[in-house]
Amino acid sequence: MTDKFQPLAGIRVVEMSHMIMGPSCGMFLGYLGAEVIKVEPPRGDKTRHLTGMGKPMFPLFNRGKRSVTIDVRTEAGRAALERLLATADVFVENFRDSALVKAGVDAETLRAKFPRLIFAACKGFLSGPYQDRTALDEVVQMMSGLAYMTGPTGRPLRVGSSANDIMGGLFAAFSVVAAFLERREAGHGREIRVGLFENCLLLVAQHMVQFELEGRNPPPMPEREFSWPVYDIFKDRDGRQIFVGAVTEGQWATICRLLGLDRLLDDPALQTRMAQIEARAWTIPLVAEKIAARRFDDLAPEFEAAGLPFSSVAKPSDMYDDAHVMRPGGLASSGYGDMTFRAPGLPFEIDGAMIAGGGDVPAIGQDNARILGELGFDADEILTLSGARSEAA
Repeated sequence: MTDKFQPLAGIRVVEMSHMIMGPSCGMFLGYLGAEVIKVEPPRGDKTRHLTGMGKPMFPLFNRGKRSVTIDVRTEAGRAALERLLATADVFVENFRDSALVKAGVDAETLRAKFPRLIFAACKGFLSGPYQDRTALDEVVQMMSGLAYMTGPTGRPLRVGSSANDIMGGLFAAFSVVAAFLERREAGHGREIRVGLFENCLLLVAQHMVQFELEGRNPPPMPEREFSWPVYDIFKDRDGRQIFVGAVTEGQWATICRLLGLDRLLDDPALQTRMAQIEARAWTIPLVAEKIAARRFDDLAPEFEAAGLPFSSVAKPSDMYDDAHVMRPGGLASSGYGDMTFRAPGLPFEIDGAMIAGGGDVPAIGQDNARILGELGFDADEILTLSGARSEAA
């Protein structure tokens, strides 16, 4: 595992965001070596206090950052934020445009004062009729057709993770890196706006284009028209669910031989790909019967050796028992208060190794003294700026 790939070392990112999209952008930049300073309100980012499925959001997407609390509701706080931004290369935010104008940190104001600053806005929508709408991952999945494609007819379902928020943060980080490369030559920053809705639109583009080319809406994924003879979930002898696919002629022949269905290979009615697909109504039950007679642990090594695509249907918790996930360097450990958790890092290797861990989760305002002190504020001013004095009162 390498800890030397830090192409953004020396870059200062000031992040004023919450939930997932903005914080994930900051996390990605931090993984690449940038110093990411998270500006929080006096009581901390509200995401810190979520429960249930929201509980992991703050620790997961804020690993390795610095935390500074500044009360931007006050004139002194806004001035302090501006002084901090004067030292920054990048500003990441995901608040309403009107709130940014009120705080004096909208793109127009900041670019006039700091022409080299790269302004990365993580929004619900890009400029247009919907630009002022409130958006959530679930909202844009419903709007774009992704939920329609995910659930069966009449039962639209959101994807089972915050896929758009995370991918939107990735596009923001990607754009920031591109703008920084340009700044080296051009000498000026850029205003970047990333849309959650437009991100989701890209995810459903394949279905949009199918409509463009064929003139009809594709059916939802659970009712899709198959392009392969085997692409299904089965149950083994113990009732364990298994996905198995055969998407090439070679894989069709392989699965038939492995399961003792050689007669299908000799059947004159199954000699073309289309014939195999059209016969699914009676061939898939035969495959299911053979798989149901065996255990997954016995089938898996045979499928793997033969190059068949397959998997058991796992739960997220199963990943902590997965041999590949738990290989050295597969997960990074982070401190979170008096706890430690393990989470995936960035999904690529550099020179054969993954980038070292994402770092610990900052406590609220833990870097006030160092960062605000470097800006010239004394201890009393820091207490006032961070809201600690008013909270104590």
